[in-house]
Amino acid sequence: MKVDRLVSIIMVLLDKERIGAQELADMFEVSPRTIYRDIDTINMAGIPVCSTSGVGGGFEIMEKYKIDRKVFSAADLSIILMGLSSLSNMMRGNELVNALAKVKSFIPADKAKDIEIKANQIYIDLSPWLGNRNIQPYLEIIKTALQESKLLTFEYSDRYGNKTARTAEPYQLVLKSSHWYWQGYCHKRNDFRLFKLSRISNLQIQEEFFTPRDYQKPQLDFTDILAAMQTKIKIRIHKSMMDRVHDYCTYEHFSPDGNEHYIVDFPFIENEYYYNILFSFGNKCECLEPSHIRTEINRRIHGMAALYEN
Repeated sequence: MKVDRLVSIIMVLLDKERIGAQELADMFEVSPRTIYRDIDTINMAGIPVCSTSGVGGGFEIMEKYKIDRKVFSAADLSIILMGLSSLSNMMRGNELVNALAKVKSFIPADKAKDIEIKANQIYIDLSPWLGNRNIQPYLEIIKTALQESKLLTFEYSDRYGNKTARTAEPYQLVLKSSHWYWQGYCHKRNDFRLFKLSRISNLQIQEEFFTPRDYQKPQLDFTDILAAMQTKIKIRIHKSMMDRVHDYCTYEHFSPDGNEHYIVDFPFIENEYYYNILFSFGNKCECLEPSHIRTEINRRIHGMAALYEN
């Protein structure tokens, strides 16, 4: 992952007077182009790294710039440790272990207890309770392909279960709303696509390298689009469903209806996804209005019951 590589590069620059781009690339098993981007990131972070061309050239921290363990505050170290520890739940590997060890080496002995307490105040566990057992090994395969700029082949299922064989160039891993995706350039579609890991099977890394192209980041924030599409429907829920319904709307949308129930102004879009949300609440939820949605729910319930009549 980039964060541990950046920390490691800073550590190398502290230990060495000068080091070449190719040597750094070989050390971290990435391309020289990636090293140049990392050096730019380190410079933007406020650590001035200069480069010297020619024989014996390379990167070094400017001579008059002083850097020591105090470059990271207790808050900085707590946040870095929190992030690396959270990633290690899903992104296992020696590089994360090494990065954690290196970051911990910055911690002054008299601050260790305080930083440990702060780092443990928020715990992020990205591993699922249950689910697709391919997610973990697939993450490792994609991570390797990202680092080495190698093609991936796989079978991809659409939401109706139709499978197609794909070859794609990986560019970014994405964790969105507890689901893993990766953004890649699909050779079948000749365009960038966002692939959901749970829909992938037979994922394999190829020996063939690709030359990275201009990368188009995926659109991940649909807040404004959804707000424009959503309407409010009125549902009546049993209090046992409050925790579930809170995943979709806030307390301000609830009003008590007796001792056991609540009336909720529920955000809704008329598509399969939102109807399935309502059905997931079972008999603890009743749609009160508008009438055409109530009628559609009734029609779907009768259609479902018809499957079991015989």
